Amino acid sequence: MKLTRSLVGAIFGALALALALGSPLVAQTSTVAKLVAEPAAVTMRAGDSLPLKVRALDANGRDVRDATVRVFGSRRAVAWNNGMVTAFQAGNHTLTAIAEGASGMIQLEIPVVITWPPIGKLDIVVAEGRLYTGITLAHSVKARHPDGTERPSPVPAWRSSNPAVATVDRFGNVRGVAPGTTTITAELDGVQATKAHTVVRNPVTSLVLGVRDTTIRTGDVLKLTATARQADGRSVTDAPITWSYTYVPDDSLAPSGLPGGAGIVQFGLFAGNYPGRYTIMARSGSAFSETTLQVRPREVRRRIAVTGRGSITNTHTSDLWPWTGKDGRDYALVGTWGGDGYAFIYDITDLNNLVKTDSVRIDARTINDVTVSPDGRYGALSREGASNRVNGVVILDLANPAHPKVAATFNQELTGGVHNMFATNDHLFAVSGGAKYVIIDVKDIYNPKYLSEYRHPNARLHDLWVHDGIAYSAQGGAGTVVVDVGNGKYGGTIEQPKLITVYPVNSGHEIYPYFQAATGKTYLFIGDEEMNRSGRVWEGTSYFSQINTPGGPPQTSGGFVHIVDFTDPKNPKPVARYHLEDFGAHDIIVQDDVLYHAYYEGGVRLVDVSGELLGNLADQGREIAVFKPYDPKGYTPNAAFVMNAMPWKGHVLFTDFNSGLWSARLQPKQNLTP
Repeated sequence: MKLTRSLVGAIFGALALALALGSPLVAQTSTVAKLVAEPAAVTMRAGDSLPLKVRALDANGRDVRDATVRVFGSRRAVAWNNGMVTAFQAGNHTLTAIAEGASGMIQLEIPVVITWPPIGKLDIVVAEGRLYTGITLAHSVKARHPDGTERPSPVPAWRSSNPAVATVDRFGNVRGVAPGTTTITAELDGVQATKAHTVVRNPVTSLVLGVRDTTIRTGDVLKLTATARQADGRSVTDAPITWSYTYVPDDSLAPSGLPGGAGIVQFGLFAGNYPGRYTIMARSGSAFSETTLQVRPREVRRRIAVTGRGSITNTHTSDLWPWTGKDGRDYALVGTWGGDGYAFIYDITDLNNLVKTDSVRIDARTINDVTVSPDGRYGALSREGASNRVNGVVILDLANPAHPKVAATFNQELTGGVHNMFATNDHLFAVSGGAKYVIIDVKDIYNPKYLSEYRHPNARLHDLWVHDGIAYSAQGGAGTVVVDVGNGKYGGTIEQPKLITVYPVNSGHEIYPYFQAATGKTYLFIGDEEMNRSGRVWEGTSYFSQINTPGGPPQTSGGFVHIVDFTDPKNPKPVARYHLEDFGAHDIIVQDDVLYHAYYEGGVRLVDVSGELLGNLADQGREIAVFKPYDPKGYTPNAAFVMNAMPWKGHVLFTDFNSGLWSARLQPKQNLTP
């Protein structure tokens, strides 16, 4: 059966998830000819779960009892697990069931209509400042369902009880017109909230700007400050100030025109995307002031050159992890995707000559993730698609790093495939079937012990990273789930993890927390990984039926990296992104203010993330270097699909889905000739 284009990427992206739920897709003793859903379509409310059974039938309509059927949907909107469908987001969605038939993959699309629960409570949120005449104050709403969950992006109807005093537009912007009183009302689904205002005459007659920098680089963030003053010189501390800018492009850009969005004004900050002169303007009522800045090119680009290869072309390559062995030499552990459970060990001491020293084979179809403890004492391989459906993790003894041996296999509470892991010296965090993460005591790697776990309700866990005793996890249907697993500040321990907060970002794949020393900020980098490009200008190619066929069409992906200021975990703020429309985000590492990004068919990308961050980094000249690996003998020839990238001793190591392990190095920055 031919797959629809809208499902191509989604199926590939969900294949690893499917394998996590059981054994690999293999031919059945009875041939599947048809899939039937009971019920055939589902209507439900967000937050609810309902039973949904999918039967595999042969050509005579009889049940194929040993059939392996996988059911999946958008991890952000709807999910299926163990016969239950769970709804996350309102809209018209589709679950897709697949099973292997005689002539290829059999698929069934199951319509799922999800509605929101009724609104239980509505609150109006008002921007800081007082409503004077001639001033506009932004109003928004927080809408909550009866169970306390928040309605995303609510759009209420707004009205003012006295438009002669203050008006309100459909976006909730309230403008003071004349002295007096009025009540602003927001209404959504029959629920109302009100905010009373007393408008007084605006005392502001002048603005004194506190913007001092006159020359900055593209992407540099400038704090916007101004003091509102009355005629007698006294300051007006509660007067809202509105910021804007005009732009004259740099000579190098003027001849070819300029894309929109030359700069960003947000959160009381400014950043210029492109070089040129920006006139920053402040206004409060009739008071007005301005100043002009010069924004110069960032000039961070450097050449990147390949220094070594660990070629793998007979199967797909997944993850890598470098470490320094007990013998003082450097090594890399490399996993395979759909590679019959093989992992490879490379000696990378000479990054110009990567040498494979050994391999380890385990009972798995895919080793999606590999990791090594910080002290180099043990390694771990995740298992998906094991023959016995148990999966779990395999722990390696790295005492002889060139030739590791299996120390133990651990599967307690790891009932599904393990897609991702995180290792500390004493503990291994393992994602169990997308449902939870299990914390394993590995002080004795030959006798690992179950210690604790964390499961978040109504979510689909994909990745986690632990920093300073806090576990940050990407969970579809919920967002970023932050848990105290030993930090202690928020009441959690490694034995009893405790939830700190949930950041409801519409993304649930890769995650990396980064403490930036220069600013004292903690930034959270959250990657989408959207394998389905349906609805985009370039939708990509239909390749699932050939994903395990050498020489098939190139893979495609979408999505980008969200950058959130997580300095205060209780008050996270989305501030920036790294977004390239035609490619998709995968693994993320940040070190020394450089983002090392595996951007799938966009290659390995190194990005300057120094200083405060605002807006789209891809627009600001922050990209340092990009390399798209190619190999005419690759599993898919000359097709880049970078899975993982990590900095290592002045180099960047990365794995490509189609061609194996690579090493590259940035060349010294060349001085520009005037």
